[in-house]
Amino acid sequence: MRSRTAVVVLFDGMDALDAVSPLELLSAANAYATGARGQRPPYRILTASPGGTPVRSPSGLTLVPDAALEKTVAPHTVLVPGPYSGAGAAPVNADVVRWLRQNAARSRRVVGLCTGTFVLAAAGLLAGKRVTTHWSMAGQLAAAYPEVRVDSDPIFIRDGRIATSAGGTSAMDLMLALIEEDLGHDAATALARHLVVFLRRPGTQRQFSTHLRAQLADRQCLRDVQDWIATHPGADLTVEALARRANLSPRQFTRAFTAETGTPPGRYVDRTRLETARRLLEDSKQSVERVASDSGYPSPEAMRRAFQRTLGMSPQQYRQRF
Repeated sequence: MRSRTAVVVLFDGMDALDAVSPLELLSAANAYATGARGQRPPYRILTASPGGTPVRSPSGLTLVPDAALEKTVAPHTVLVPGPYSGAGAAPVNADVVRWLRQNAARSRRVVGLCTGTFVLAAAGLLAGKRVTTHWSMAGQLAAAYPEVRVDSDPIFIRDGRIATSAGGTSAMDLMLALIEEDLGHDAATALARHLVVFLRRPGTQRQFSTHLRAQLADRQCLRDVQDWIATHPGADLTVEALARRANLSPRQFTRAFTAETGTPPGRYVDRTRLETARRLLEDSKQSVERVASDSGYPSPEAMRRAFQRTLGMSPQQYRQRF
């Protein structure tokens, strides 16, 4: 098996978890291939920074790269960690952007981890692409790069040779998916077991609780509606009924709710019901029929269709995995 060169791009101010996660997964994949299979390491793992100088993360971790980024040409896979954003806009390293513009077209895969998606966008690699990033930064990404199709829901997305992940440990989920693509299901399963993680959380799995994300709504009347939806998923949750609770006209309610939560009321209700069903499947022994009823679905079949459409699996399969 021919080794694939994978380069993790390092720069000052990057999120350390985004950089270390792919390094650990790729290293584990090499160990599995050489140990369990008696093969050559499938990956040639390199780290590279502008000028080849050591970099420091906001957490205080200093990493010494293997090479200068400027001398790194045409790796199979480029992995770009996210710049640490804090509460503001994600800063973008100009040297990394310049290198990506000059070299990314020659790589088989280009991966943005968490807010690393901002770096790929700044390099002009994401026009027309569907991508994700940390949910809290998705609005900023969409506003800064309107040519990019930003989806804040999935934990990772693959669109052609571009792959992007959400925040936190979702980088590991994306890496497992890429390793499965390269080495097969057995290798990815073995790595997941070794790392004690689920293989593999579907890329469509949501980043964050619908209700918690919606706390960003400003008006109390809208927060009251959100609380009602969360605690009464089986109630009448039509736009008309919810508008009455907010003491607004349906048109006013739809416009205000969408503006403050980023999600139209109907889609928000759908997501809440799905989230309720997922929680019941994970935490209770209720029958699928009872879960469907308690989650506000008119029938088990309606719930099954929602699960297949959003998660790519049936409620029964979801319960088995989680």
